[in-house]
Amino acid sequence: MYEQEVKRLQEMIDDSHRIVFFGGAGVSTESDIPDFRSADGLYQQEYKYSPEQIVSHTFFVHRTESFYEFYKEKMMFLDAEPNAAHKKLAELEAAGKLTAVITQNIDGLHQAAGSRNVLELHGSIHRNYCQNCRKFYDAAFVKNSEGIPRCSCGGKIKPDVVLYEEGLDSDIISRSIRAISEADMLIIGGTSLVVYPAAGFIDYFRGKHLVVINKSTTAREVGAELTIAAPIGEVMGRIEVWQGGRRD
Repeated sequence: MYEQEVKRLQEMIDDSHRIVFFGGAGVSTESDIPDFRSADGLYQQEYKYSPEQIVSHTFFVHRTESFYEFYKEKMMFLDAEPNAAHKKLAELEAAGKLTAVITQNIDGLHQAAGSRNVLELHGSIHRNYCQNCRKFYDAAFVKNSEGIPRCSCGGKIKPDVVLYEEGLDSDIISRSIRAISEADMLIIGGTSLVVYPAAGFIDYFRGKHLVVINKSTTAREVGAELTIAAPIGEVMGRIEVWQGGRRD
């Protein structure tokens, strides 16, 4: 299945030297981390408050304990392992083919797979800071805490994730736009291209090859040269990477 699409994708990758990957929640669903918008995603489940309400800045400030109940159970998956997509992207970077991974995910699986230049648009569950003294705490501390995680100084700990009503980091934005504008190939994977401003970054691409790999149709047409409607790990796992003059 997808033989011709994978063959064409391989040809494009072989032809490219500055590949950028732009990914969303669908990249991690094959690692058993649920997304938000698919048929069985978090937005389709019944909660007292909508997920968009819960992961907002206002909700965090005024209903912090309820925020953490949802956050720990539905957004922190510390046992998750990188899948074939994460691993192949790390291989492409190690081979000097891929220059950046731009991700909307907060799970840290790209780094766990070995990717080094990862631009996290929405932050990471693995970075948490006291709102009083800025002391750092890892994800395990937050996950295992009772109720609201507290610093040794007594301050409330906040995860370094971008909640609704909060802005993206300006440095990450500029680095992402620069990487996309300098790329000769852009692979968009596992994202419905719904969330802005991140989804608008792809408008800066001026390179040769544009590919979309996503199980469902994306929210906007991007003029992709190749579109593959399939799980991204299934597709990327079949790509061969040149190492030392040969494909592995």
